[in-house]
Formats: sequence, structure tokens, C-alpha cells
Amino acid sequence: MLEVLGLAAGYGASRVLFDVNLRVEEGQVATLLGRNGMGKTTTVRAIMGLNPACGGKVAFRGAAVAGLAPERIARLGIGLVPEGRQVFPTLTVRENLVATAADRFARRNPWTLARIEALFPRLAERRDQLARTLSGGEQQMLAIGRALMTNPWLLVLDEATEGLAPVIRNEIWATLGALKAEGQAILVIDKNLSALKRLADRHHVLEKGRTVWAGDTAALEADGERVRGWLGV
Repeated sequence: MLEVLGLAAGYGASRVLFDVNLRVEEGQVATLLGRNGMGKTTTVRAIMGLNPACGGKVAFRGAAVAGLAPERIARLGIGLVPEGRQVFPTLTVRENLVATAADRFARRNPWTLARIEALFPRLAERRDQLARTLSGGEQQMLAIGRALMTNPWLLVLDEATEGLAPVIRNEIWATLGALKAEGQAILVIDKNLSALKRLADRHHVLEKGRTVWAGDTAALEADGERVRGWLGV
């Protein structure tokens, strides 16, 4: 579904990514791992067209997307839950959810407001609240719901549970597990390796803007000491 080969990108003249390689298959959960500052968020931004790639290839469902505008990439079916959530603070919960709602691919069981509220009952309770008044965990639920309302083929989460209370983290992981069971492809960045090993099928490790390791969960377990060295945990 998503294939990244030799991706290079950065910010102006400052290069951050040099050789990033990753892939996500249909219905698969994949991770992007690495210490802070290794290029994970820049990789996501480059995939979404928010940072222009200066080398390599990004293909989504067989189509080259490097160089396309971010809105065109999103319309191909990638839903982003950005780092820091970035909900629309002056809109209500309901307005956030319907603002970008679309079913461009005529999905068999599309995400609707009712389905999102069933997935996250707290959002139903706070439907008319301004997003800025929500807790951090509720804002993360809203950001996930907003991305799902675009009915994406691929859901991308940058720092899925960063800064959240343990009970909310567990709720987010349970939600991602339920989405995987429905066949939703997911690319997730997070620091909770234990949770990621339970959830994900494939893992990618970044070190200074390069993919230095990739493999499935069994390989990650077998090569755990080396991988932990790159992750610093």
C-alpha cells in the first residue's frame, strides 16, 4: 500500500532524511521507531507532502506521490493524526469531525459521525464542546476520529500516546487494535515498544535519517538487544 525507498528530505538547506525505506501492506500495522530527532516526524511530513522530498520514492497504492500537494495526497486516502493533535480549537467536537468528512472510495461500511461516537463515547458526550476545552486524551481521540472521517486506506499516527495518562493510553491502544481487526492499515510512531510489539506486524528503525533496521515482530524479538541500542531504551 505504502512504499518509501531512499527518501531524502529536510527543511530548507538542512537535510534531515538521507535514506529512509519503509513499507506498509494492506491491512497491516507498521511502526516507525527511533530516538527523538532521528527523523520520524520529518518522514511523515515528507510522505504527506508537507516537506518536499529531495530524493527517493514515495508510492501509495501504486501511484508516485512525491511532489504532490498535501491535499492531493490526503485525497488519495491517507489520514494523518499529527504530532500534538492539532485539532481545530475554536470548532466544536462535532464540527471538527464533519469538517473534513468524506467517503471518496464508497467504502462498504464508511466512518460516520455515529460510528466515531460509538468508537469514542466521550466525544458523543462532548459533541457541542469547543475542542480547546477538551483534555489532551480527548483531543487525541478527536484527532483520530477526524482522520477516520476521511475514510482513509492508511491511517498515520505521529506520537500516538505521547503525554497521555495511562488509562487513556490503554484506550488508544485498544482502539488501534480494534481498527486493525477491521482491516485498517496503520503506520504508527510511538515510544511504547511493548504495546507496539503486541499491535504491529512490521517495524522500521530510524537512526540519523536512515532506516537501519526493518523486520517483523518475531525478528524484533530475536534482535532485541541491537534494536534497543538504537532506541536508547
